[in-house]
Amino acid sequence: MKSKALRLALLLLVFVTGSVAGQDGLYTFSLQGLGGYTTPGVIPFWLRANQFGSIPLDGASMGLISIARKDYDFSGNRLFDWGASFEGRANLGQGSNLTLIEGYGKVRFGVFELRAGRSKKITGLCDSTLTSGSWPISGSNLGIPEIELSVRNFWPLPWFGQLFALKGNYSHGWVGEMPMNQYWADQIISVKTYFHQKSIYGRLGKPSWKIELYAGINHQTFWCMGDDYYPQDFDLSPLENYYYIFSAKPLTNTSVQDEILGNHVGSVDLGAEFILSRYKIFVYRQNIYEAGALKHLVYKQDGLNGISIINRKTQDKKYIWDKILFEFLYTKNQAGAVGSPDTASYDPYFNHWQYIEGWSYLSQGLGTSFINTRKHIRAELATHPLDYFVNNRIKVYHFGVEGTIAQTKYVLVGSYSKNYGTYRTTDEEQSAISSDPGAFGLFGEKKQFSGYLELDRRIKDNFKLGLVGAFDVGELYYNSYGVFLRAVYSLN
Repeated sequence: MKSKALRLALLLLVFVTGSVAGQDGLYTFSLQGLGGYTTPGVIPFWLRANQFGSIPLDGASMGLISIARKDYDFSGNRLFDWGASFEGRANLGQGSNLTLIEGYGKVRFGVFELRAGRSKKITGLCDSTLTSGSWPISGSNLGIPEIELSVRNFWPLPWFGQLFALKGNYSHGWVGEMPMNQYWADQIISVKTYFHQKSIYGRLGKPSWKIELYAGINHQTFWCMGDDYYPQDFDLSPLENYYYIFSAKPLTNTSVQDEILGNHVGSVDLGAEFILSRYKIFVYRQNIYEAGALKHLVYKQDGLNGISIINRKTQDKKYIWDKILFEFLYTKNQAGAVGSPDTASYDPYFNHWQYIEGWSYLSQGLGTSFINTRKHIRAELATHPLDYFVNNRIKVYHFGVEGTIAQTKYVLVGSYSKNYGTYRTTDEEQSAISSDPGAFGLFGEKKQFSGYLELDRRIKDNFKLGLVGAFDVGELYYNSYGVFLRAVYSLN
């Protein structure tokens, strides 16, 4: 019965995508078939990280990805336009599954866009194609269904002669039921949870300048109506409840004392782009924060640092690379190291004392994939039962390069990390855990390397063949590998 349902779903994917192909260049259609093998029971890190939830089955499996998209028409000065996207994946192997990777509709009015549905989403200032993963939302997970109003691309403010440009977004999403530790009631309940996100980014620099500066902040929150999880009287109206979510202002009333409602995650980002004759160089820093300690500047050690170098002479045959990236991610402080300001609260990244599955959606972390749950690490490693994310103190050295060799496009990524568990599983001197750290064992330092290679060669204008492979070697994940052949047919 399951096999029959899967075949019908595959036919539906082909029919839906095929029906919108090839009109005026605004419509695109793609059908991708994959077949390959991974180590049984294990999906290598780079086959599941930053893939927007498009993940193969372990062992021997086949996959079919179908994409249909209608884009905006920017050829004229149209004030109003619309677009839509659909992407679905079907896997067949030891089991089978169907996944809606993306499905949304959007309308544009001038510089403003209104979008509704599930989108592929990365939040934060970084190189989006080779990055190790943006801090707050990395693109490793399926998108949360949401309604979003945004200025998606930088809009030059007209009264400053294109010196300043802004972009940003404001969205409301539906996470679904999530388990929660009820406030002071010592019991787990399931609550209807929502997603709030906003961001604003600025750019300084005229088109004729050789340097542009960037700065911005993003703020994400999981939240629910307060009377769902406070056992005592909760005297805020829904509008007042939302205000405390929006502002992250601590609440004090008859039931609650200095409590920040919801689970807050975000980053304050800085960047600069240098445009040279041969190269374009982009440097950036994501300063990460959680809850209410941002104002105390306790996270100055923790953050994502990156440099991306784009080759502007790609037509010169002596160059075989188009872009190179280096990143360093550090998260060991967490406002819990000795010497952190006394006014700061310890923030165990992605874990949360009320939302017991922390910063996750469908049991998968939303932020950088280098912060791990129990699901993907070796079973013998020490973990604490109060931690959902059991490895959030890390150092990551990340490298990526993409280019073309002998008419074959390639992407090569390598990540070396040192992993230290959480403050509950360390014997390092600390100010974070006041009682019994290490009671459930010591995590120690675990070294890990994960690699990824992607090759694609165009056979005809609308057909290409490729290979995707990844492997893990080290002390954090089980040693594993995976290789898939793929064929892609597209129209646009």
